[in-house]
Amino acid sequence: MALAKAATTPPGHCFVKRTFHKPVYCHHCTDLLWGIIGQGYTCEVCNFVCHDKCLKPVVSPCSSVASTLVKTPVAHCWSEPIHVRRRHCNVCRKKLDDTLALKCEVCEYFVHVDCEDFVVPNCKDCAIFILDKTLPQVVQQHHWREGNLPANSKCVVDKKTCWTAECLAGLRCEWCGYTVHASCSSRVPETCTFGLLEPIMLPPSAVSIPRTEVPMEAIIGVQNRRKDTLSRECTSRSISEEFVSEGYKAREAEEPAMRERSKDRDEKDEEVVKVFDGNSSQRRRMFRPITISKTASVSEFLTAALRAFHLPQEVGNTYLTDASAAEETELTDALPVSKLTRRDGKRPAVFLRYREKGNDEGQIHVYPSRLGGAVGVEHTVLPVTSHTCVTEVISLALKKFDLPDANPEDYRLVEVMLDKGVSERVMENSERPWELMKAVARESVRQMEMMRFYLQLAKDPHGSNIALFVGNLPPNLSQRQYDNILTDILGNAAGYKYSSIGPIYYEYGSMVITYEDSDLAVRAFYTLRESRYDDKTLLVMLLPNVQPQLIPDGVQPLLVFVNVKSGGCQGLQLIHSFRKLLNPYQVFDLDNGGPLPGLYVFRKVKSYKILVCGGDGTIGWVLQCLDNVGQDSECEHPACAIVPLGTGNDLARVLRWGPGYNGGEDPINLLKDVIEAEEVRLDRWTVVFHVDEKMEDKPTQTNSTAGSTSEDNTQIFVMNNYFGIGIEAELCLDFHNAREENPNKFNSRLHNKSVYVKMGLRKMVSRKLCKDLHKEIRLEVDGKPVELPPLEGVIILNILSWGSGANPWGPEKDDQFNKPNHWDGHLEVVGVTGIVHLGQIQSGLRSAIRIAQGGHIRIKLNSELPVQVDGEPWNQAPGEVVVLKSALKATMLKKTSKSKLKRRNTEPSMAGAEVPRLEVRPDPASSHPL
Repeated sequence: MALAKAATTPPGHCFVKRTFHKPVYCHHCTDLLWGIIGQGYTCEVCNFVCHDKCLKPVVSPCSSVASTLVKTPVAHCWSEPIHVRRRHCNVCRKKLDDTLALKCEVCEYFVHVDCEDFVVPNCKDCAIFILDKTLPQVVQQHHWREGNLPANSKCVVDKKTCWTAECLAGLRCEWCGYTVHASCSSRVPETCTFGLLEPIMLPPSAVSIPRTEVPMEAIIGVQNRRKDTLSRECTSRSISEEFVSEGYKAREAEEPAMRERSKDRDEKDEEVVKVFDGNSSQRRRMFRPITISKTASVSEFLTAALRAFHLPQEVGNTYLTDASAAEETELTDALPVSKLTRRDGKRPAVFLRYREKGNDEGQIHVYPSRLGGAVGVEHTVLPVTSHTCVTEVISLALKKFDLPDANPEDYRLVEVMLDKGVSERVMENSERPWELMKAVARESVRQMEMMRFYLQLAKDPHGSNIALFVGNLPPNLSQRQYDNILTDILGNAAGYKYSSIGPIYYEYGSMVITYEDSDLAVRAFYTLRESRYDDKTLLVMLLPNVQPQLIPDGVQPLLVFVNVKSGGCQGLQLIHSFRKLLNPYQVFDLDNGGPLPGLYVFRKVKSYKILVCGGDGTIGWVLQCLDNVGQDSECEHPACAIVPLGTGNDLARVLRWGPGYNGGEDPINLLKDVIEAEEVRLDRWTVVFHVDEKMEDKPTQTNSTAGSTSEDNTQIFVMNNYFGIGIEAELCLDFHNAREENPNKFNSRLHNKSVYVKMGLRKMVSRKLCKDLHKEIRLEVDGKPVELPPLEGVIILNILSWGSGANPWGPEKDDQFNKPNHWDGHLEVVGVTGIVHLGQIQSGLRSAIRIAQGGHIRIKLNSELPVQVDGEPWNQAPGEVVVLKSALKATMLKKTSKSKLKRRNTEPSMAGAEVPRLEVRPDPASSHPL
């Protein structure tokens, strides 16, 4: 096997000629490797396979050098370990079908659990705000991701198929969705336009997040349940047989098989050796096993050890020592494998060491960290010695970055480690980078290789105001009471005191507190997150900052709210999809603080849209929060679209969003429909419940959080859909109580509707609470009394959909009533005679009894009766109910009957406008596509 020359492999691969005994496909051109022997080459580090003819044009980097090509490292947001089908690992390039894997919640990066140590921290950068850049200066770059392309993807350059299910091949932009062959990527224009999602995309250049150690998961609200998230460095991917644990006991059962394999290797004259890359890996017993020939030379042994840790380190700067020997000395024998020490019959082990003696000078890589448009270089390599301090490095870097007149005191040097994620540390001016790197090398040679330095402004470009959203506090307290609660939790130390408090969302027990110092904000964030009040764990979120001046004209960013508890697992699947398709900072999980954090983040955006993924109750929740924050926002009435995830979804039906999302439609098509939807007005109504004076000592217990109670025991609710009294509300209340008792059972629309049917059948034979309802209430419409026929229920409609799509008003006919709609300023009053009548309305066999139309309705309740407002039921004490037009407005988005956009021919899952003809570049790009 001949090792390919380094000059022919610019992406850092270690290619060797191979004979394959099963069908194998080229990872560059995706064609099958034909032949009997020596069909192609494979990389001994990352398993990249290619033809002989594809060896030179390969552009996909080896995993050993991929991290060095990343300009701005961004850590991935990992899911919990799962089984993924029809995907390939982005590190070892093998299929994921049979083993546990991780996927990034923000980008299309998949990896085996065992390969996590070697991931490339190149998640898409979603917050790239630079202080001095104006909108014309902003240039959005493509973010290419290799492999795992959607089926039938075509290259935007040559229009040929660029996907394959057989290997990791092809590139896809995480922002615009363009798919290309790897060899064609250099011909795609550098500027990314976000594709068909441009009208609703929140540009990364318009988002800033404070420079803190808070991970992205905490900012975007990813619910990561992996126990080892915060202690990844303590997690071993290679289990040593020295561990005294359950894992070790399991290995004991495998010892006979291991001995048999060792015998096979002895017959083949090979040895399995454990390799530690430093003192730290030995302490944690993390090693990489390699299989090496017993006749291998020192150079071959060292090369195999470097490849095991995916290191591009030059052989001359590293050496091997015997980890089991009494005294650690460099291996220099001609046949070093046979001379290794073996203790108690265990495998031999070696240290991979960096050569420190006589190495008092070297080079460090310094990158500019968002220093503005004046810096024209991606990074610089600075020569340093053991005596070079941080102050000198800053001065040298400023000259290299063409900033000779800048004051070095305005900048700082940050040490960044790319091993197992991204970790940062601000360095002291007296520290010596080269001595630091050698000290790191003693602990881990890989960590030294993954270490780099960033020059950044000492002042955070995010600004001095760092906002924390705090929730789960008692509602309706005063500002002083909330201030005292937070002071008690944070302590009286001045260092924890926030600079300001507000806005305060009193009825939700939530607020925003602001800090001027990022370190203090981080300490407060972790202190509050671990605190409890009234036996409730506080909800704390660090909020990003949106810069509205960097949002282009004509762009209305889409603020997405997802109720992950709605629709079974569909809400969770949707939020994952929207985070990948859009900017994750515009997608919010309603399980984390509700709609308020997202509305606060978008408060300065002049024009935006909202997409609510949930049921009718979720939509009402969002509209109610909009009412509370609208006066403090630049956009008071953003238009709202719906992805129906509830059971009834009546408002979604009226607005043509469908009876319910079932997971079959591609999320990109949902976003396309939002772009094309038209704005319509939705009338909203105020429902006022006033209890009789003799009943005021018995306050009504409601299930709804959408209402408010005044001092005279008057309850006020906002109605969007309908209001019911009698048998229909009683059935709704029974369903609500059953769901409260066993919420886990009510996780599908089919089950929910079957429960409704069962309860209705029971009502037919049980005691009728609402019999002769017409005798228990008195109705007045627009100041005129209305005589009621015999009935058991009254429904007041704002929309012509009720009970999962039924139309109680019925088809249009020639009578004294006008044709109704949801913006005419009138309500429709109908009656039902019983359970059988309800069933007939649901099935479309009959309509309800038309009673009245009007804009002001007054109802007198003579006894306690079940009522419901927009599906929230309770038993209402005797009194008076008034329904009147609300001053609150709601602008909704109605789905158009026909999509005006055509399906893209380059990305099946990114349906939308036909891709314009690309002005492809004849010359390759100066920077690497990945």
